[in-house]
Amino acid sequence: MKQKCRCFGMLSALVMTCSSAMAAGTLTPAGSGQKPAEILSHDVRVVINNGFAMTEVTQRFRNPNAETVEAVYAFPVPSSASLSEVSVQIGERTINGEVLAKEEAKQVYDEEKERGNSAALAGKQAFYDFRFSVANLKPQEEALVRFVYYQPLAADTGVVRYVYPLEEGNTRDAAAADFWSGSSRVETKATLRMTVKSAWPLTSVRTPNLRPLSEKLALADGAAELEYELGSELGRDFVFYYQLAELPGRLEVVPYRAAGKPGTFMMVLTPGTDLRRLDCGADYIFVLDVSGSMHGDKLRTLCDGVAQSIGSMRGNDRFRIVTFNQQSREVTRGWVAASPDGIREWTRRVSELKANGSTNLEAGIRTALGGIDADRVTSLILVTDAVTNTGEVRPEEFAKLMRQKDIRVFGFLMGNSANWPLMRTICDASGGFYAGVSNSDDIIGQIALAKEKVIYEALHDVKLSLSGVKTFDVNHAGAKKLYRGRQLVAFGRYAAGGEAEFTMTAKISGREETYRCRVRLPDVDEDNPELERLWALDRIELFEDLKNSGVLPADEAKPVIRQLGIDYQLVTGETSMAVLSDEAFRAYGIERRNAVRTAAEHRAQSRRSQEPVKNYRVDIPAAGNPPLDCRSNGGENNLFKLSAPRLGGGAIAPVPALFVIVLGVAGCIALCSRR
Repeated sequence: MKQKCRCFGMLSALVMTCSSAMAAGTLTPAGSGQKPAEILSHDVRVVINNGFAMTEVTQRFRNPNAETVEAVYAFPVPSSASLSEVSVQIGERTINGEVLAKEEAKQVYDEEKERGNSAALAGKQAFYDFRFSVANLKPQEEALVRFVYYQPLAADTGVVRYVYPLEEGNTRDAAAADFWSGSSRVETKATLRMTVKSAWPLTSVRTPNLRPLSEKLALADGAAELEYELGSELGRDFVFYYQLAELPGRLEVVPYRAAGKPGTFMMVLTPGTDLRRLDCGADYIFVLDVSGSMHGDKLRTLCDGVAQSIGSMRGNDRFRIVTFNQQSREVTRGWVAASPDGIREWTRRVSELKANGSTNLEAGIRTALGGIDADRVTSLILVTDAVTNTGEVRPEEFAKLMRQKDIRVFGFLMGNSANWPLMRTICDASGGFYAGVSNSDDIIGQIALAKEKVIYEALHDVKLSLSGVKTFDVNHAGAKKLYRGRQLVAFGRYAAGGEAEFTMTAKISGREETYRCRVRLPDVDEDNPELERLWALDRIELFEDLKNSGVLPADEAKPVIRQLGIDYQLVTGETSMAVLSDEAFRAYGIERRNAVRTAAEHRAQSRRSQEPVKNYRVDIPAAGNPPLDCRSNGGENNLFKLSAPRLGGGAIAPVPALFVIVLGVAGCIALCSRR
């Protein structure tokens, strides 16, 4: 009988409040004798409009030292964020940023710093953080640093989640942590203004553990404006949710095309399909990260969750427990029956686990996969931050490992500075999905969202296409599996406007279904120029995934990533942003691409702020058009007959309940898929 193994990548950060080694803030080399720059103010403005968020951060620094210094500020990298603007104001003078190849940007910055000129540099430190350096800040001098990034936001079972990351994930190597000392204290106060403009009515908005100072809500109109005070320490993430009141199955296409140039689109598919509820059970393997980065409350809450999961098992269930740090160990030494005695014994033993050492993720997974019973279906629950630093660390080897068996990974990455690229590689190779989880998240909501994924069947082999217009460079136009309640977001480009036909094919319970509707792509639509950067970032992540999975050699992927970063002015692993005076840009002969791009974005943002939000749904009959005869499962030009699922009510016990839910339904999926 074919062996089936369902691997659920569960990040312990879902449920924990951990002490952070270093939150977002200013840095200075330890032992240098210099004080970190003081943060006088920190103000954030967030605008969420039609599927993507703009985050603008304005921060005022002061040099408290008696000598001229280089001020350094670190900020955790948000998920799929395109850092697009950086400016620095010192006195009455403002300097702006242009993205260059990483080595060129560093060279230009160093030369300007050596000459004593005002300059700054913004770069990306792997998946850890964005780092901003401001040169030649004189004693007691102040600098106002402003930066902007964009990121797409998809609804999950009708809930949209936004995170402003501040907390350090405690995943840095010891040498880096020891080198820097820092300050995350704001001398006055940190504030955040949130604006939501949704084309669909809202039922509610929520910020866990934080009350707004003021709010202006027009939920029936899809609008909300709120203001918050974040406190005097930049050490806790800001998490914001809003829930959609209406969730019809639909296709939305947000376009951008300037006259005479190629267009860009963002397709957001919200399936309205009837997916069957599953009801079965299976064996379980817990693979637990007990490395040093899991110390403190992270490990304690992990232990509580696993203990309660074991306690919820039925008499015919079995389990194994594998732990790993620099090496792996099967602490149960084989299968344990879920008897009252077995549950009591292993609940006690799990509570005694200690965190220390480095992280060998591959060893933990291999140990777990080595003892699977071919006659029974096994669910593997992986709890880690995915920051592997011992043994096998190459992403392509993890991709190969995932392809060896029928594995599905649900990755929940805790907090900030977790290894997004590696978890994305693992999930893509296995047909699973991943999501970030902050210590500030509403755990009850995260539990409910996770439950929706694993107790219903999924859409399989989803493929999207547009015909009738010339499209190219379409990213992620499909999915191995699309889980209940999740949207599929695809970016692409088109040569010229016109009428097109959208087609979606997918398998439901083994049968192939086809869905079609009409789409019109405009010749000119300049409302959303930010889409070009979002498309480019999505393209960059695609090439990073191809490199990490071993499909594309690094020496072929890196030049593509570098050129996309330069062309669309994005800070990547291959590019940085040099912030210079206008005179310096002219002296170095640097083209002002970002100045042109940001001017267009600012004009569009100004227009949008004065106008009602647009609804970009396209799968509705056009006035006077006959129904489209394309054997769609919807009607007329509608893709779907049904609404998409929304998150319902009902209380669920927080924290450990997540493990209980995943445990109970993992076997359901595995057994049902075996039939």
